[in-house]
Amino acid sequence: MEEYQRPCDEIAFNADEAQNIVKECVDGVLGGEDYNQDNINQWTASIVEQSLAHLVKLGKAYKYIVTCAVVQRSAYGFHTASSCFWDTTSDGTCTVRWENRTMNCIVNVFAIAIVL
Repeated sequence: MEEYQRPCDEIAFNADEAQNIVKECVDGVLGGEDYNQDNINQWTASIVEQSLAHLVKLGKAYKYIVTCAVVQRSAYGFHTASSCFWDTTSDGTCTVRWENRTMNCIVNVFAIAIVL
């Protein structure tokens, strides 16, 4: 039996495409807003749900994980890190950093190829 091979243009995760999708989602949710702790749960849920929906609409053979953190801007900054053990030829990640004068937002997308 022959193994399934994805077309060459679908082998690697396209981080630029994912970043553009996420940036649009973040701008749509947070653009023009000031930090308000009462809205954080709604904002982060909207960002991850919209980002995930748009990524899935691409129709690519990936499982996606999307995380989002929104914090009030301060002199202390905001630091985050992640590490993955996976197939670097097909899986991938991208991080989108967004900020305005009152808040910082970090969105991570992890894409794990589905091998059929």
